[in-house]
Amino acid sequence: MTVNNLNTGTQTAIRRNKRLLKNHESLTSLFQLAADVFVAATFLFLLTWVKLESFPPAYRVLTVIAAFSLWFIYSSRGVYRQSSSCLRGCIRLSGAWGILMLLLLLIGFVTKTSEVFSREILLIWAFAVLVFQNISFCLVSYLSKKYKEGIGHHLPVMIIGTGSVAQHLVESLNKNRWLPDKVIGCVKSLDKDQTTTVGNVNVLGGLENIRELIKEHDVRRIYIALPMKASEQIEGVNIDLLDENVDVIWAPDIFALNLLNHSVREVAGVPLISLNESPLTSSKASMVLKDVMDRTIAAVALCMLAPLMVWVAYKVKRSSPGPVFFKQDRHGWDGKVIQVWKFRSMKLHDEANGEVQQATKEDPRITDIGRFIRRTSIDELPQLINVLQGSMSLVGPRPHAVAHNNYYSDKINAYLARHRIKPGMTGLAQINGYRGETETIDKMERRVEYDLSYINNWSLFLDVKILIKTPISLFSKEIY
Repeated sequence: MTVNNLNTGTQTAIRRNKRLLKNHESLTSLFQLAADVFVAATFLFLLTWVKLESFPPAYRVLTVIAAFSLWFIYSSRGVYRQSSSCLRGCIRLSGAWGILMLLLLLIGFVTKTSEVFSREILLIWAFAVLVFQNISFCLVSYLSKKYKEGIGHHLPVMIIGTGSVAQHLVESLNKNRWLPDKVIGCVKSLDKDQTTTVGNVNVLGGLENIRELIKEHDVRRIYIALPMKASEQIEGVNIDLLDENVDVIWAPDIFALNLLNHSVREVAGVPLISLNESPLTSSKASMVLKDVMDRTIAAVALCMLAPLMVWVAYKVKRSSPGPVFFKQDRHGWDGKVIQVWKFRSMKLHDEANGEVQQATKEDPRITDIGRFIRRTSIDELPQLINVLQGSMSLVGPRPHAVAHNNYYSDKINAYLARHRIKPGMTGLAQINGYRGETETIDKMERRVEYDLSYINNWSLFLDVKILIKTPISLFSKEIY
C-alpha cells in the first residue's frame, strides 16, 4: 500500500468517526436559562415561606414541574436566541412564560389540585418572575452588546454566492451582536451573474480571483451559500481553500425545496436532513402535550355541550327519516381512512357514480335544521368523539372526503402532505376564511397552503390562538 493510499484510508476512518453535527450552544444562553429556572424556583419558595411559614409538599411538586417545564418550553421556543433584539427577546420570553402558566393551570384543572394553592402566592409569583426575567434578559443583552463594541473584535467574513441564502446570511451575520463575524463582501459563483450588491454589501468579484480577495481583505472565514445543484463547485471551492488558513462553512440552500417541518440530525456522524418529517414523529414530547390538551378539552366540551347536542339530535331525528349521526370515510393521519362523525344535515340520498358532491346554496338535500347547524358548524360537534378516540385533533388540517382527495391530489402540489399530521375540527385555513365549499382549484390551493403553514409552524400557542379565533370565524362566511 502506498503512502498516499494509507493517508487516504486513515483520513476516511477519521472522518467517519468524527461527529459532523456539533453542539454550538451559547454558554451565555445556557447560563440565562439555568438562572431563570433557579429564580423561578427560589421566588416560589420565598413567597410560600413568607405567606405560610412553611413549604408544603404540594408546592415542592409545583416547583419541580415548573422548573422542568420552563427548561423545556424556553429551550424549544428559542427564548434566548442570540440574534434577537432586546424587545423581541422580551416578547418571546413573555410568551413562553405565558405558555408555562397556561400549562400549570391545565395540570391543576385536570388533577383537581388548583384549590390546594394560594392564588395570592401564585399571582405574585407569576408577575414577579416575569418582570425579573425580562430585566435580566435586557441586562445581559446590554452587557454583551457593550462587550462586543468595546472589547470584542470583528472577524472579516466573505460569502460565496449571491442568492437568497447569501442575502439572508449578510443581514443575519451583520445584525447578530453575539458573533464577531462582519461580512465585508460577496463573491459571484457564475460569470453570468450580474449582481453588484447583496443587501448592503458589495459583490467583490468572482471565484476566479478569490485567493486575491482573501489576502486583500484579510478574510478569516468564508460561507459557501450556493444552491444544491452546485455541489461539484462546492467541493472544488473547499479543496481550493484548504491551504488558505480560513474557516470554510457551508450553508446549503435547501429552502428552495418544498419543505415540510424540516429538521437536521445525524446517525453515526452522517448528517441527515429531513425534508418532510411529520411533527408527530419529530417531537414526541410536544405531541404528547398536544394530545393531552386535545382529549382534556374534548371531554370537558362534550360534558358542557351535552344539552345542546341532545336537542340537535332530537331535531335531526324529527327533520327526516334516517340516523342522527352521519359517518363519512375521510383520510386521517398518514393517509389512513377514518370515520368522521357529524350530525346528519341532509336527507338520505345516493351519490351519482359514487362521487361526493359538495353542498351548494339552496341545496334541496339540506334539511331546515341541517341548514342551521351547517351555518353555525354545530354539525361538527360529534367530532369531539373522534378527538377522544385519538383519530382527530382539535386543531389541524380539516379532513376531506376520500373522493375529494383523489380528485385534488394530482391537481395541487403537495396536497397529500396535509396527512402528515392529525386532521382537526378547525384549523389555520378555517380562521382565515377558507371553510365550507371550495368552488375553485385556487381556493383549495389557498386552503392547502394554510394547512402546510400550520404544520411547519405548529406550537401549542398556535393551537390555542386558532381555538380562540374559531368562534369569530363562524360569522365571517356563509356556509351552505
